[in-house]
Amino acid sequence: MNTGKVTLVGAGPGDPELLTLKALKAIQSATLLLVDDLVSREVVAHAPSTARVVYVGKRGGCKSTPQAFIEKLMLMAAREGESVVRLKGGDPFIFGRGGEEVEHLRAAGVQVEVINGITSGLAAATALGVPLTHRDHAQGVIFITGHAQKGAEAPDWKALAATAHQARLTLVIYMGVSSAARIEQDLLGGLPADTPVAIVQRASLPDQRHAVTTLGALAATVENEGLASPSVIVVGDVVRGVAAAAEIPTGVRAA
Repeated sequence: MNTGKVTLVGAGPGDPELLTLKALKAIQSATLLLVDDLVSREVVAHAPSTARVVYVGKRGGCKSTPQAFIEKLMLMAAREGESVVRLKGGDPFIFGRGGEEVEHLRAAGVQVEVINGITSGLAAATALGVPLTHRDHAQGVIFITGHAQKGAEAPDWKALAATAHQARLTLVIYMGVSSAARIEQDLLGGLPADTPVAIVQRASLPDQRHAVTTLGALAATVENEGLASPSVIVVGDVVRGVAAAAEIPTGVRAA
């Protein structure tokens, strides 16, 4: 009998104070937490001492817990009557495989709830004081991954750049630092080389780092500054204010 419940909880970008009240209540009522690799220990600390905590890390380029195994764990625990919290970095439905997990659980007759979290793309921009939309600079924003699923085609960066340029859109690229050279080359097919870019590593955490540069120097900046995953790349005119506020020329590291 399916007497238990699974809640997919967005843990946000890392800062425990960015948890929603609803997320906090779900964590505090869990009997089993399945925790992603990028969830901070300060967030997990809100779980009751009686709860079982299982780390099921998933990070690009690293050894990861198989998705099928995670889904099996959730299903088994729910059928045993547990209150399962699947604690995911950022938001469960923004590049978090939340859709796959919900489909799998609902198909098995398990009750599922999703609690949104602040996605890292938004947190990264806000950490620099950058509005992803600004009526003087951007009419919209596109969230896109730089890491295509195995066997899938990479995004058409040239077409995306042309659209962003024409429609005045901010690009927020997740999981893109390892492909920075290719992304830079292709985006230059539709965006000017002096388009402002910010790269933010570990947004909202005490060890957050960032660099401000231009599209034409994106790959060189990532390499020179030693920026690595998890990082978010923000591309667009909304970034100009970061360099201006710091009174430094675009292309120089801000912090």
